Amino acid sequence: MRVISGLEGFKELVGTELGTSQWVEITSEMVQTFSDVTGDHQWIHLDSERVKKELALEGPIVQGFLTLSLVVMFRGQIIDPTGISRTINYGLNRVRFLSPVIVGSRVRGTEKLLEVSPIGEDGLRLTSLCTISAENHKKPACVAEFVSLVFR
Repeated sequence: MRVISGLEGFKELVGTELGTSQWVEITSEMVQTFSDVTGDHQWIHLDSERVKKELALEGPIVQGFLTLSLVVMFRGQIIDPTGISRTINYGLNRVRFLSPVIVGSRVRGTEKLLEVSPIGEDGLRLTSLCTISAENHKKPACVAEFVSLVFR
C-alpha cells in the first residue's frame, strides 16, 4: 500500500501507477445481492445452466456495474492518504467493459493517477485510470477514468 502525504503527495504522483490491489473473488452471493439491490435479474447473471447451454460459458457473467463498483474498494487497498479529511467519489469520464467476468473469478484493480487539478486552497480533483483485471485473462475486464475529490 502506498502512503500519500497530503495534497502535495498527490501532485507529485501524476503520471504514476499507484499500485495494484489484492485479488478478490466475486461470488454468486455477491452477484445475487447486487441483482436484488439494482433489480438486474437478467438470466446471464444468475442462471448457471442456461449460461452453459446457450452461451457456452463456464458460469454466469458478473454484472459490469458490480465489477466497476469495486474500484472504491481497490483504491482502499492501493493507497493510504494521510493529511486528508475526506474523499468524495465525483464521477466517471469513460468506462469500458472489455471482457466478461465469470462468477467465481478473482479480480483485482490497478490505479494510475492521470491528472490533478486544484479545488480552492484545500482540495484536489483527481482523475485516475482504473483497470480491473480477471485472473488468467489477457484483456482487462473493465477500464475506467475515475474522478474523485480529496480535501485537506
